[in-house]
Amino acid sequence: MNTPTLVAVAHGSRDPRALPAVTALLEEVRALRPGLPVRLGHVELNEPLLTDTLGTLPTGGEAVLVPLLFGRGHHVKHDLPGAARSAAPRVRARVAAPLGPHPLLAEALHDRLTEAGWRPGPRTHRTAGVVLAAAGSRDPESTAGTRRLAALLSDRLGGVPVLAAYASAASPTVPEAVRELTARGRTRIAVASCFTAPGLFAARSAAAAPWIAAAPLGPHPALARLALHRYDQALARTAGARTADARTAEACTAGARPVRPPARTPAPAAAPPPHPHTYAAV
Repeated sequence: MNTPTLVAVAHGSRDPRALPAVTALLEEVRALRPGLPVRLGHVELNEPLLTDTLGTLPTGGEAVLVPLLFGRGHHVKHDLPGAARSAAPRVRARVAAPLGPHPLLAEALHDRLTEAGWRPGPRTHRTAGVVLAAAGSRDPESTAGTRRLAALLSDRLGGVPVLAAYASAASPTVPEAVRELTARGRTRIAVASCFTAPGLFAARSAAAAPWIAAAPLGPHPALARLALHRYDQALARTAGARTADARTAEACTAGARPVRPPARTPAPAAAPPPHPHTYAAV
């Protein structure tokens, strides 16, 4: 049985550093699971585009589209399923969940902040705050997921306040979140970069940091583990659905079998009439 191809789906960027960062992440994925076919496709701006990648897969093959995106926005809900439908029936493709929110993502964000100069301690806990910068979406499910990720990161930082903010399409913006934390008395405000690779949104978000700005996640090992986790989840859901379908078909087949009527039992003989001097029980 052929192993379904993991097709990592990046957004794409005009920043020349973006493609090398995503390529390095996929090398981490391959190192964690040797022998797994791993391919790359982009939603826009970079080659190969997702549709082109799917077009090169062998006829009759299977693929799992793993979004290198962090929320259930328009790309995950519409663009990726549309690409999967376009590839059918030549390729059977399914879409995995986005990377966020998840504790592995909070681990990667924490490490990038540490690399940028974050140091835990009483002073940091008392005076610091973090803005979690994400791309943004008009989809409320996506923004809710970013807020949950902010809570996970806050836990990793020992309760330091973390505010979700967005580079586009949603509020608060990164500068607005910085002002809110400043109003709360936080004087050392860092920006955590919830982006897979360098790009315009990541650069704008970092420029708004009053203190330190973490680098995009790139080829972080936790991000590679998370991509494989989403791949495995998608396969498990498919296997569960196929098992349920098989059980349903089996039950329907069993129900369609002819049922023999029960053997006819002779009717009992009629009871003799009561004696004229007996009384029926009351």
